[in-house]
Amino acid sequence: MDAKDMKVTDAPLRPVAQLVAALEAGALDETLEALGGAGGAQAQRARCLTLLHTFADTYGADRPAAIFTVAGRSELSGNHTDHNHGCVIACSISLDMLGVASPRADGVIRLTSDGFGEDVVDLHTYTAPDASRFGTSASLIAGVCAGFVREGHTVGGFDACVTSDVLKGSGLSSSAAFEDMVGTILSHLYNRGGVDEVSVAKIAQYAENVFFGKPCGLMDQVACAVGGIVAIDFADPAEPVIQPIPFDMTAAGYRLCIVNTGGNHADLTEDYAAVPREMKAVAAAFGKEVLRDVPRADVLAALPTLRERVGDRALLRALHFYDENDRVADQKTALLEACAAGDGEARQAALARFFDKVKASGRSSFCYLQNVYTTSLVSEQGLSLCLCLCESVMGGELAAYRVHGGGFAGTVQAWVPQGAVEAFRTLMDGVFGRGATVDLRVRPVGTARIL
Repeated sequence: MDAKDMKVTDAPLRPVAQLVAALEAGALDETLEALGGAGGAQAQRARCLTLLHTFADTYGADRPAAIFTVAGRSELSGNHTDHNHGCVIACSISLDMLGVASPRADGVIRLTSDGFGEDVVDLHTYTAPDASRFGTSASLIAGVCAGFVREGHTVGGFDACVTSDVLKGSGLSSSAAFEDMVGTILSHLYNRGGVDEVSVAKIAQYAENVFFGKPCGLMDQVACAVGGIVAIDFADPAEPVIQPIPFDMTAAGYRLCIVNTGGNHADLTEDYAAVPREMKAVAAAFGKEVLRDVPRADVLAALPTLRERVGDRALLRALHFYDENDRVADQKTALLEACAAGDGEARQAALARFFDKVKASGRSSFCYLQNVYTTSLVSEQGLSLCLCLCESVMGGELAAYRVHGGGFAGTVQAWVPQGAVEAFRTLMDGVFGRGATVDLRVRPVGTARIL
């Protein structure tokens, strides 16, 4: 499915009761099946119906409304490179955030998140960053709206209910999906669906940086919004170069398994912030803002003086950045070769190169980037334990494995041959709890209005 097939900009809103009837009649089953959520179309239809009934009970059954979806994401390569204008490979995944929204005329947004209550944002009064609201979902809503205004788009009030199976604190980007959801709703309710996915992603990053108070890069928002496997070069973050890679890992016999080790990202803002800050400190020593603008040879030549100026960990993280950028380039080439190779030995050789670089990325993240556990709580090392099990117990059966996402807590990513998925699940769920292992597929659509 192409995302453009789901973006009919002039389609009218429908009363909630009509949306319920269409779902119950199976009219959206083909679309829901293509989105690839757990349990297939039947389970996803039930999710949509539950959300519509929640909206009707909360905001009214007679409201004209629309249904929206935003994918979660998985970073496949390029760990902590985007914030220094590096390169990544990422994909949207078959876990998503669903939303039902209806416009209102008073410039107020009321958004109820399943399990988190209601946020109320007045667009007339919450128009600038407020440090007392940093870290709240209300700040993300206000930030996305301010970003829309900043870019010349139309904003307005709406009522919405959202629910998500993108695990919070899992490295699958629940916060980016939330930001992209607000932007997608505004695009369709007030801009005829005309704000493209990359623009929504850029505005979402602005909201997180400026209104939420977290200095994130752009990769999460782009990967959630665009869909499929994409290689992204952030040399110019205002105009990132996005290249789709149309390779089907599921058809090739591999499943993307994410293991939730039980850690949470809630109190780790300083750990995350230190990574780009230390990399940029190395760049600043050369009068530059980001590492992408400093040649690796210059850093190597200046190591003795840089050790005293920025410290060893900053240097290790900088060297990880350069090596990781090289790995992304190699992996992109390998996947594109696999796309062109058909089903023979050439494809398997290309995939082997890709998987080797996945494991190399994981080793570099552990040793040099140092984002597998937080030094503020060394007794909790679920990611380290999971990676150890991947290597020592199932190393001969897995194609590749690495820390997933921002790190410090949360999840491990593993590429598992189809025949080994159940053994992998049994091992990991036995250690980290039932349901810890999630078996995913790459989703072809990022953000969309479901019609």
